[in-house]
Amino acid sequence: MKPVSENMISKVLIIDDHLLVREGLMRVLNREKDLKVCGEAGNAAEALKCLAELQPDLAIVDISLEGSNGLDLAKQMRKLAPKLLILVLSMHKELIHAERALRAGAQGYVMKGENKETLLQAIRHILQGHIYVSKAVSDRMLQTMSSAEDPTHTLRALTDREFEVFRLVGQGYGTRQIAEELTISIKTAESHRERIREKLNLNTTFELVQQAIHWIHQDEPPL
Repeated sequence: MKPVSENMISKVLIIDDHLLVREGLMRVLNREKDLKVCGEAGNAAEALKCLAELQPDLAIVDISLEGSNGLDLAKQMRKLAPKLLILVLSMHKELIHAERALRAGAQGYVMKGENKETLLQAIRHILQGHIYVSKAVSDRMLQTMSSAEDPTHTLRALTDREFEVFRLVGQGYGTRQIAEELTISIKTAESHRERIREKLNLNTTFELVQQAIHWIHQDEPPL
């Protein structure tokens, strides 16, 4: 077998706020002859610094970062480095979050529960210029595109930040906890909740909480 030349090795930046996850990914990727972890970051600020200094070919980004949102970070990174490829690796259900990740500029989505073969397949698929999602998500996206129905009040109407707040409401977070989790003021958290309620055509805060809890336990949103 011919050795892999340096210009064939793709540099990967890992962004996750859990050290053990980063270490595990580094062990997996650095065993591959065509991949090399060039850096790691535990938050958005570190990620942007690494992006500028290391110029990676691909970034693996978690959605939930301490003090920030991985999708917001993905948008920032794509603006700063338009050629950067992004794979979102998350514990959150793919059917719910993958489409938003692609809209944020990512080229693929893989859940953390998948095996290393799936992760490596996704990385190489993206490096070859393709989009990577599971067949279930691909089928659902095609079905959505072919559907004539496009309701006004759906989760698609929410911004990424509102979507994050809605998810936290479904996990039982109160307004103060949401503010602390997202590093925003309580007033801002309350405003997000109110806009979500209006966009989803819900009459009361109780209905919002009820819908969010119901949604978070479903493979697909009920709205």
